[in-house]
Amino acid sequence: MIDRETVPKRIRLRSREHADRPFSWTKDSAGTYQATTFAEMWQTVARIGAGLQTLGVGRGDHVGIMSHNRREWIFTDLAILGLGAADVPRGSDSTADEMAYILAHADCRLVFAEDAAQCEKILSRRDHLPKLERLILFDDYAAPSDRPQVDGVAVSSYADLLAAGDARGEEGLAAFESEVDRGQSGDLATLLYTSGTTGEPKGVMLKHQSFLFQMDRIEKILLLTPSDIFLTVLPVWHSFERAVEYICLNYGASLAYSKPIGKVMLDDMAQIQPTWMTSVPRIWEGIRAAVLRNVSKQSPARQALFHFFLGVGEMHADLKNTFLGRLPRFQNRNRVIDAVAAAIPLVLLSPVNALGSVLVFKSLRERLGGRFIAGVSGGGALPPYVDKFFQAAGISVLEGYGLTETGPVLAVREQKRPIPGTVGALLPDVEYRVVGEDGRFLGPGEKGELHVRSPQVMEGYYKKPEETARVLSEDGWLNTGDLVLFTYDREFRIVGRSKETIVLLGGENIEPQPIEDAILQSEFIDQVMVVGQDQKFLGALVYPNEERMLAFAREREIEFVEQEELYENEQFRAQINREIQDRVNGKTGFKSFEQVFRFHLLPKPFVVGQELTQTMKIRRSVVHDLYERQITTLFR
Repeated sequence: MIDRETVPKRIRLRSREHADRPFSWTKDSAGTYQATTFAEMWQTVARIGAGLQTLGVGRGDHVGIMSHNRREWIFTDLAILGLGAADVPRGSDSTADEMAYILAHADCRLVFAEDAAQCEKILSRRDHLPKLERLILFDDYAAPSDRPQVDGVAVSSYADLLAAGDARGEEGLAAFESEVDRGQSGDLATLLYTSGTTGEPKGVMLKHQSFLFQMDRIEKILLLTPSDIFLTVLPVWHSFERAVEYICLNYGASLAYSKPIGKVMLDDMAQIQPTWMTSVPRIWEGIRAAVLRNVSKQSPARQALFHFFLGVGEMHADLKNTFLGRLPRFQNRNRVIDAVAAAIPLVLLSPVNALGSVLVFKSLRERLGGRFIAGVSGGGALPPYVDKFFQAAGISVLEGYGLTETGPVLAVREQKRPIPGTVGALLPDVEYRVVGEDGRFLGPGEKGELHVRSPQVMEGYYKKPEETARVLSEDGWLNTGDLVLFTYDREFRIVGRSKETIVLLGGENIEPQPIEDAILQSEFIDQVMVVGQDQKFLGALVYPNEERMLAFAREREIEFVEQEELYENEQFRAQINREIQDRVNGKTGFKSFEQVFRFHLLPKPFVVGQELTQTMKIRRSVVHDLYERQITTLFR
């Protein structure tokens, strides 16, 4: 039996059910949020679809979208998918070479570009894009005559496209709706090119059924309603944000577009009062760091008060989780005994915690808009210290997990019963197995590689059958490459990447992520990458926090002109070493061979598009190549 459900069909249905409700909130020229309704959204989608038909876009085509977040992005996406075509999205911060590779590899003849800068970036690589015929700009040049004149490539505007759709009248809209009706869940919806921590980007082929599977199974995990507002700060071309937007629209909720910049994001939260926000761990880490920096500027008495109530809040959260049976059971444990043991201290501590909630953390919750229900963190592991901080503050952050290859949401903590230290359980109907190094299937509490099988899993990597065969078996099992521990209740924790495991000369296998997470708890350190493959011990590349670095130099009257001069100062190096050793040692749970013995201070931070992926994951191979000499020096 053929399943004829598609993403556009589902969103079209919701646009009828919630016609007068806000679909999105976008800022006008004055910076004030204005609403667009579901009915207006679908009407615009149909106009774009009718316009694209005049340009010959149809079933099986691949259409590029090179743009940052904006409401036109989702309009265009749904119109392309409605015609039976697939989109090929990427952000405006991609390099010209990266865009050219993706658009050429994906066989795109028509591409949407955000503005003149992106248009010129793409056209600068015209020789590498033999199939490119047309560029459509969301933000056009000041005058049509300013548009570049390039043989074989027509440049037009989004407004022109809408006008072309309008010119077809009701007949054009009906023709688009007819194409939407023809769609099937097995149709290709998108080619999502991975940022890639290694090698060139790979085009992940996702069908409509991948997104629909997630949309239908999130209902019992996140309790969403049409009155919810999601603040969106992640790039919509990324699979996590895109799936979240589809899920949001499926429940009649609305999207409010912002930016992952501290002040902008917090100001927008105060104005729009969102109930939800999805982001990568780095943003939650940034909010925590900003709070702690602000506290460090206050009087010693106020600092002491804050840290006292933070400690109380963390202890209270631990006791509450124990009492309610929210501890991950990697080993069998008696919940009744846990609850009894936690009950009395929890009762005694609750009044103190309530006082701290009012005196210290109420202002932070108000900064999030006052209606905030929960955040969802994905795209990487949420560091435990960040998790504990928000629990102490009474702010719910639900960690999730997924891969671009799975569209991406595989798991997320339940809103009603979040289990800290895990990413929750896999979505219903996802098959899984945990595979050991010897190929044996493992049970709860045993570390192994996670393999999954589900309708949401990709069809494969576009034009890369060998790459596909490495991770996807013929019977549909995807090797995630992630090392996991499952509990007896089916929640699980990500403990590392099988490809990132560092093997020392002594044969010890080390997962770098937990060590890096521990080091990043230091206010002195902004970025770190642990190294040591085939060495006797571990080293680290470290980029210090600039604000703390300068404050340290002022307090000790250390004079320097260039940053490297401070890096050579013995007092500063000793401070960085203390920060590392205080957090990675036997008392903090690390084995002797997991401790970092040497470090190199980096002259500049890792940046997105070079050393970091769009979701802030370290491209370890790139960093190794860039700093090969410095890494080698660490082990001499």
